[in-house]
Amino acid sequence: MKLTKWALLSSAAVMSPQLMAATFDQLAAENNQDFQIIDCRSSNHYNGWPEANQTRGGHFPGAINFDADWLSTLRPQVVRAELENRGIDLTKPTYLYCQPEKADILQSQLKSLGNNNIQLISQAVTDFSGPLTALENYQQLVPAQWLNQLINGKDVLHPPAKGYKVVEVAWGPPTKYLAAHIPSALYLNTNNIESEPWWNRVDDSKLAATIKELGIAHDTTVILYGRDNTAAARAASLLMYAGVDDVRLLNGGWQSWVNAGYSTQPLRNHAKPVEFGRTIPANPQYIIDVPGAREILADPEHQSLVSIRSWAEYVGETSGYRYIEPKGRIKGSKWGHAGSDAYHLEDFRNPDDTMISPNIMTDFWKDWGIDASQTVSFYCGTGWRASEAFFYAHVMGWQDISVYDGGWFEWSGDPSNPTETGDIPNAPKSAFYKEK
Repeated sequence: MKLTKWALLSSAAVMSPQLMAATFDQLAAENNQDFQIIDCRSSNHYNGWPEANQTRGGHFPGAINFDADWLSTLRPQVVRAELENRGIDLTKPTYLYCQPEKADILQSQLKSLGNNNIQLISQAVTDFSGPLTALENYQQLVPAQWLNQLINGKDVLHPPAKGYKVVEVAWGPPTKYLAAHIPSALYLNTNNIESEPWWNRVDDSKLAATIKELGIAHDTTVILYGRDNTAAARAASLLMYAGVDDVRLLNGGWQSWVNAGYSTQPLRNHAKPVEFGRTIPANPQYIIDVPGAREILADPEHQSLVSIRSWAEYVGETSGYRYIEPKGRIKGSKWGHAGSDAYHLEDFRNPDDTMISPNIMTDFWKDWGIDASQTVSFYCGTGWRASEAFFYAHVMGWQDISVYDGGWFEWSGDPSNPTETGDIPNAPKSAFYKEK
């Protein structure tokens, strides 16, 4: 009797706690794929950025991303949950690929949790003869290493076409920025791009003045980051609305720069004001107001108004903010996940604050009838969390997307707008959702 290659591998796995070695091409050829592949590299490489000295980036199709470096930041009692939340089955035969020292660390952790059927793949994923999977616009979500090389005048992949500006974004005075920031970074106070009473965007003339003072023209590449990256994402959505052609976000924000050990500088940098070069807004479709939100709600089959708020906010247990009194959700809006409260976004972030794997995001959106074929607008309390979800959707290649600027704050401020509270019978909650 002639055994297939995978039958030989499987029988060996039964007889031994260690799986036999396999190449990516062998694994891709198997029809009965009762195994899992874990990409234990940085999420940046998983998303599409090539590793050093390699010609292409992305991941082996179907691989699950779990960066072995995350283990150093996770409490032992939450490791199992973090693995399972990413779809890792601790009972399945498992193949790992990343740098050998990182793979050894994750292999040891998986063994400690009872998985002994593990094999390290030494072949570089870029040697796989088939196509790799990558985010359509991965170049808009940049690694700290890329930014460090750019600042230091080195050649980089996907370089800015006509100059660049690095901008730190936060609310209020630049207290932390003045103590230490990424070299060359400018500072943007969000009070200059949004205002009371609803914390909506400022009018177009004020937005234009702020952009001019930052020295940003429409063809300037702008790389944004924040101590809280939701602030940077808020600025990103408004710069895209204004008409900046190339807006990028530092994956993991300030923390990724600190984790990498790169140099910082104190005091404030200033830019030479420049003319923007086109009428603002050049892309008005990226930001909608109350009429646009109502229009989306009228066609839930083809359009989705997505709440990027905690479950407690969505069902009306809390408003989420001390300055917002009404509780509940926009009637007809779909829950898009968020985090533990109004100031966190754990459902969208890895343990190092980088963007979570796109398959996790699209899976929990799919549970709520949200997908890339629709017109989709994201909202939260006042726009920050919604902007980060919007930017991730943009990075994934979603086309017809926007931020509903007013969010829950403005919507709930008008009693004529329909709202609701309470649990939704048979509401879907994806495997990644966990009670906070």
